[in-house]
Amino acid sequence: MPTATATVRDRLIDAAEVCLRAKGIRATTVSEVAETAGVSRGWLYRHFPDKVTLLGAAIVRLNEVYWSQAHAVLASVEGLDQQIVAGIRHGRTAYDDPGALLMKLRIAEPEEFAACAGAGVQGLVPDLAGFWSRYLVAARDAGEIHPDVVIEEASEWVARVVISMATVPGDTLDPKDPAQLLTHVRRYVIPALKADPNV
Repeated sequence: MPTATATVRDRLIDAAEVCLRAKGIRATTVSEVAETAGVSRGWLYRHFPDKVTLLGAAIVRLNEVYWSQAHAVLASVEGLDQQIVAGIRHGRTAYDDPGALLMKLRIAEPEEFAACAGAGVQGLVPDLAGFWSRYLVAARDAGEIHPDVVIEEASEWVARVVISMATVPGDTLDPKDPAQLLTHVRRYVIPALKADPNV
């Protein structure tokens, strides 16, 4: 059973998210968040010392929800090739909730986003590389990729590939077509991960 403090804190984070959706980071005020949550500014300050901390809590929660959804999608998929395709398809939902708000704030107000989110969630490539690490470790352990692959480097490379394939249109690949994605991943991405990194 949540405590009254946890309930008020959650209401404040919910209200901060509502205000972020409506106005963005710069235009959102502490007073508006308090009013939306139905509490006084003084009560808000008992839970969050300033606007940056308050909006940061909302951004961190959105970020956690987005990555949890992505892990849930990949958990039902077998094989690294299929997981990468599922990851690309999920990446295309970055403009849906909760990813949409995160992406919008990251692009429209990058400095404010970084200040609110903190170093832990401000970088898209590091976030995505961290996301892919566990799948590359599992693929290495299952013999799907080279046993000497450097997980940190390969995870960042896969992150960059996924971002590119999900967001940059091209002449030979339709990112909306799962069959084309799978063919592309099997032709180029998986062979690169199977190659000896020491050569």
